[in-house]
Order: sequence, then C-alpha cells, then structure tokens
Amino acid sequence: MTTNRIFWRVTGAGVLFLSLGQFAGAAELTKDDVDFRKFVYTNKKGEHLPYRLYVPLGYSADRKYPLVLWLHGGEGRGSDNVRQINKGNEKGTHIWISKEVQNNFPVFVLAPQCPVGENWADPDLNGPTTALKLAMDALAKVQSEFSIDLDRIYVVGQSMGGLGVWSLLQTYPEKWAGAIVLAAYDNFTDTAAISRIPLWVFQGDADRTVPVDLVRQMMKQLKKAQANLRYTEYHKADHDVWNRAFAEPDLVPWLSSQKRGQPAEGQLGTGAAPKKP
Repeated sequence: MTTNRIFWRVTGAGVLFLSLGQFAGAAELTKDDVDFRKFVYTNKKGEHLPYRLYVPLGYSADRKYPLVLWLHGGEGRGSDNVRQINKGNEKGTHIWISKEVQNNFPVFVLAPQCPVGENWADPDLNGPTTALKLAMDALAKVQSEFSIDLDRIYVVGQSMGGLGVWSLLQTYPEKWAGAIVLAAYDNFTDTAAISRIPLWVFQGDADRTVPVDLVRQMMKQLKKAQANLRYTEYHKADHDVWNRAFAEPDLVPWLSSQKRGQPAEGQLGTGAAPKKP
C-alpha cells in the first residue's frame, strides 16, 4: 500500500496541500521540492539558468521581505536544479529557512545554478560571467513578482560562489545590504566599492584550495580601504569552513541587522585578531 505524505504551505491565497502520493510513477518529490520552488529563467537571447526560490510561509504582498541570494560552490554546478541546495550547499541554503530563523527573519532565498564548465566569476578579471549576469536577471524577475525590500538584499557564497560575491560587490555595490564570503579569493580592482558594504569573510588557515596568506593580504587591502568588515579565521580548518561558519550563533543576527545605506553595528575591524576556535 502506498502511503501518501502530505506537505502544506501557507500562501497568499491560503493553505496549499501537496500530496506526494499524487505523483506516483513520476519522480518522487522531496521536501526541498516543496520548500524551494523550481524555476528556469530564460532571457530574450534564449539563454537560461535554473534557480530555486524559497518564499516565506504566510507571504503577504502587503509587507516587504528581505532576500538572500545564494551562490553555490563548485559541486553545485549542473542543470538538475538540485545540486545548488543540497549536500555541500545544504547548510548555505537551509540555514535561512529553518523555523527558528524564519520566525524572526522571514527571508526569501534565491539559489541559481551555474552550468557545468562555467564559473560565477573570474577572480583575475573581476567581471561577472554570463551565468552570474543571468542570476542577476533572475533576481530582478523575483523582485518584480514579489514584495522584496530593496534595502535588505544580501549575497552569500562559498568557494566558487565566493568568487561571484566578490564580483557582485565590485560590479553592483549599490545593490547589497550585506554580504558573506566563505573560502574564496579575488584580485581586487575596486576595494572602495567593497568597503561600502557590511561584509563577513570566513577562511581556514589550513585551506589547501585558497591559501590563507592570500586571504590575509586581501583583508589588509580592505582594512586600508576602511571596509566595514568582519573576518573569522578558523585554526586547522581546510576549505570547507561553511560547516562551522553556518553554525556561528552571531551569523544570522548579524546579517539580518544590516540595511542598505546605514552604518552597521557590532562590526569587528580587520585590525582585530582573527577568530581561531
């Protein structure tokens, strides 16, 4: 006997009931398929990009909502519209949709998926790739369809996704209320642009992919530019610092307190000693 599993979601039109048993014979839905709506953005040139979107429960067009743009790491590449929110990218997407976070910070989560063989950005050129430009187009589409607070749009990325964050901070500095970068490097061309945005950078001092000395030099550059910066360096940690960073108790409160155009409170300057738990 097939047991139907029932999921429910509160929408602007009421309560939507979804029975996974209704889809027997097709690919079985997961809870992520209910939580993160599946879309594909296509522009006028026919270029397309898969993305997932989490819409806060009880969404109402009568209020404004913050949004987190999530840029996945390298293992999230593909066209399945799945890898960017699961496995190594699960913590970076699911932290924001937990009941505890949503009760205090009802935030949208937009998670585009970069194609295989491409990157979000080139750290030597600092320019967004086609995939990243399409992600920004998808963001614009979401903004046009939902009630998004333009003063509370955040960008978060790990590893390859961090390359994209660095690029976006320098290309569209007026867009972001705050940013988080995990285990990524960049050859800055516009530190003044980055300095305008509250930023928290995480790095492992034993990272075999992104040398810590390179990141430390980057932090010195940002300090010189008087950036609004927090820097956390984990001792004896390799590349996957996200396993610890997304467990930081201050992370969500810090990001949720940021608002575009206002000075951030409780920042740690780069002159402070790195955190080495």
